[in-house]
Amino acid sequence: MNIKKERDRFVALAFCRSDVLLELDTDARVVFVGGASESLLGETMQSMQQKPLCDFISDEDKPLVRAVLLAARKRGRFEDIRVRFRNASRPVSFAGYVLNDLGGHYYLSLSRLTSPHKKIVDGVSGLLDSGSYNQKLKELVSRQPLPPGSQVTMIELREFDDLRSRLDETAGKNLFNTIGSTLRVNSIDGDAAAALSENRYSLVHGTGVAVDDLKQQITNMTRDADPLGKGVEIGTASIPVSNELEHGASPEDLANGLVFAINKFRNAKDSTFTIENLTLNMKQLVHQASETVLGFRKIVRDNAFEIAFQPIASIADDKIHHYEALVRFDKDEGSTSPYETVIFAEETGLISDFDMAMLRKVVDRMSGAPRDGSICAAVNISGKSLLSSKYQTGLFEIFDLYPWTQRSLMFEITESSKIGNLDDAGEVIKKIRAHGYKVCLDDFGAGAANFEYLSTLDVDIVKFDGPVVRNAYKVSKGRAFLKALSNLCRDLGVETIAEMIEDEAMYQFAKDCGVMYVQGYFIGKPAPDFITSP
Repeated sequence: MNIKKERDRFVALAFCRSDVLLELDTDARVVFVGGASESLLGETMQSMQQKPLCDFISDEDKPLVRAVLLAARKRGRFEDIRVRFRNASRPVSFAGYVLNDLGGHYYLSLSRLTSPHKKIVDGVSGLLDSGSYNQKLKELVSRQPLPPGSQVTMIELREFDDLRSRLDETAGKNLFNTIGSTLRVNSIDGDAAAALSENRYSLVHGTGVAVDDLKQQITNMTRDADPLGKGVEIGTASIPVSNELEHGASPEDLANGLVFAINKFRNAKDSTFTIENLTLNMKQLVHQASETVLGFRKIVRDNAFEIAFQPIASIADDKIHHYEALVRFDKDEGSTSPYETVIFAEETGLISDFDMAMLRKVVDRMSGAPRDGSICAAVNISGKSLLSSKYQTGLFEIFDLYPWTQRSLMFEITESSKIGNLDDAGEVIKKIRAHGYKVCLDDFGAGAANFEYLSTLDVDIVKFDGPVVRNAYKVSKGRAFLKALSNLCRDLGVETIAEMIEDEAMYQFAKDCGVMYVQGYFIGKPAPDFITSP
């Protein structure tokens, strides 16, 4: 036995705390395995010896692991990365470093995840979605101290539609997966990177990441994927997070400013807000976000908003079944739509206060309506409010104070903020229904509000998302698709509503598909008062 070699190996591995320890040679082949490899990875120690590590990684995460090892070769180490092994029952936490003094070998630590991974990620790139990324940003900004030189970098793949049209499905997935792996491994904590859209990305990183090198890597990826070898131009903008904190911005204001900037970047559809002016305008954006937060808090505190009621009719008898209570803000307060304002409230942590203010205002309006069940209003609850203990307390207090609302109110769980914990949300919904209130799952068929929601959450009604209904109406297979969804819900004992019914032809389409209720301008526009017939 080579005592020195074994001693050096022990010293290197002593820095790891893990369930499994791996040593890889310079070719990333496994030369040492220690720990519970069979229970954690589904592989025996003997089966892994002298084989490439990537042989044991799931196909989806092989690009990530290759990128991690390449980055470690350049930077020395990497922090916890979430990786899936081919035979493991669940992902593991993966960290390690390279020691040039020990032949340039890799020393890796693999551990069980201490809690379920509840951040919502894109299924192709493996990156966070915008909501989870915004939450990650807030966590990092509030972390003291931040890694020196921390930056938020935005990345845009320009003229991407042309490239996308030249890629087949497999090539497209491989490109997104490779970009995602590269961004994750270069981000703080290995998970501070997001896919904001197909061609817009963002990550939080430290000084060890050279943005120009990252930009060139992604450029090369698009050229390699492109059958014509052209690829696309890459635009980037970096915001020095540490500098803003040093210059007096509070962590809360900075987090709101970053979220504000990222959402502008994500939603920009023209040249009025470009990636190049992000860095120059950061102070302005932080100030604008802070002012918007203060303004929105004042709106909530003063109840400075109105309610409009849009009717929802039963196809069976063409009578109004209930109304959806929709918020209307004073146009002088800004040019953003109610939807954009609510999204901002969700992303800055204000939504539960607003949802409660909206509920109280609807209760006040309904107090003057008949209490025999002939008029019922659906009140929206954001997924974030549903999981807020403060909102839950206020909600059940209202149930106790105003028992008559049982026949006058129902609740719509909105998709605008994806629900982070379906089990907890399901328990809250059960309590709401146990008090005698119906619950509707809004925007079904769009985003995250899909079959997982339907199978996990015990709801009374499902509302098909308006664009889903409109697209089904336009395409040849749409009728079969919407009819299948309607039949599924009927088999589950769940009622159905179709949104965006704009004319008689769409009404007949919804009826033919077996939908039970309809909502849209054909039935009636939102109005300050209740209409009695469609």
